[in-house]
Amino acid sequence: MKFKGVLVFLLLLLIVLTVNYSQQPINLRVAWWGSQTRHNQTLEVIKLFEKRYPNIKITPEYTSWSDYWTKLNTQAAAGNLPDVIQHDYQYITEWVNRGLLLPLDDFVKDNVINLKDVATNYIKPGIVNSRLYGINLGVNALGLVYDPELFKQAGFPLPKNDWTWEEFKNTVIQIKKKLCIYGVEGFTGQIECFKIWLIENGEWLYSQDGKSIGFSKDTFVKWWKMMLDIENAGAAPDVTVDVSRTGLGVEDQFIVKKKSAMSLAWSNQLIAISKAAGRPLKMVLFPRLDKKSKSGTYLKASMFFSIYSRTRYPKEAAMFIDFFTNNLDAHKIMKAERGVPISSRVQTFLKPYIEASQKEAFAFVRLAEKEGSPTPPPDIPKHAEISNNVIAPIWEQIRYKKIGLEEAYDTLKKEAEKILNR
Repeated sequence: MKFKGVLVFLLLLLIVLTVNYSQQPINLRVAWWGSQTRHNQTLEVIKLFEKRYPNIKITPEYTSWSDYWTKLNTQAAAGNLPDVIQHDYQYITEWVNRGLLLPLDDFVKDNVINLKDVATNYIKPGIVNSRLYGINLGVNALGLVYDPELFKQAGFPLPKNDWTWEEFKNTVIQIKKKLCIYGVEGFTGQIECFKIWLIENGEWLYSQDGKSIGFSKDTFVKWWKMMLDIENAGAAPDVTVDVSRTGLGVEDQFIVKKKSAMSLAWSNQLIAISKAAGRPLKMVLFPRLDKKSKSGTYLKASMFFSIYSRTRYPKEAAMFIDFFTNNLDAHKIMKAERGVPISSRVQTFLKPYIEASQKEAFAFVRLAEKEGSPTPPPDIPKHAEISNNVIAPIWEQIRYKKIGLEEAYDTLKKEAEKILNR
């Protein structure tokens, strides 16, 4: 009898300890970048999560894109990164190689992160070195947002998805002449636009072995001649205007204020841009080389949620990612602002709740999947260094007209390949 009493006592003690442990207060730091719309939506989802798990409190850390990576790299250097980090396709490989991210495979295996309703193609972008390090938060495609009303005012037909680069160039220049506004913004200095051009020309930023630049001088020069023609005509903001606008949010875009007819955007950004503009906007695929070729527009993971490798609460961080991925009430709030949700169950659920801008974004993603190009490989680990320290400064010199195009290519190739072969 005494033995049984001891067993009962120990069992009760174990239950009490387990209950108390489960109720221990836990604080998770969650970081993301985005517009004010995204901030507001994410904060609402956090409230839902905290209601579901009362012992877990979330400390949100959010900024614009321009400040985000500077802040994160400072935190990484100090060993003080947030537990859950919104991550990007161009940086995730580098961060994995730096040992900053936690593999998520075991959480998926144990169903802490439920990916049973997710197609394999939507999971693959988060895999680095054969391990899963990022959960795709939405499927996106890069394109051009345009204002139908401004095209109508200019007396031009709406852009078609099979338009050519020559048609694009003529359109933006004629809009400038007709309406005295920009034909396009956020475009001429963007490496993402150059990537589209490379895809259409059968080239890429780097060679397959990652040891050299992968694009030819001819392709580079043709691109920049077109970009400079557009800027010189005043049809796009020149470098002085672009520099002055660094760090501004969606609400400050020229298209929002009817000072530009088009703007570069990922499909998920259409929602925030339309909301800021307060009027219906549309999206069109990137121009193509000719009517018979494909657009270089491609599908991409909009962003990921990853977990800091030194987090104190890996399971709880994974629980938050699962909630963000699968909770229907959470998606009712977010309405695909980060891209088309990866869960087929969530996609079906959202159909009655999708507004005009969401429908446009969903339709654009389907169009890009059908008429666009295959998704290119992720950026190599040294891309961020080359982009920041080589490409960006040389492109700025081009736009300030301090260097010729052929010299710019030769310098870029030489300096980039020093880094690639270091």
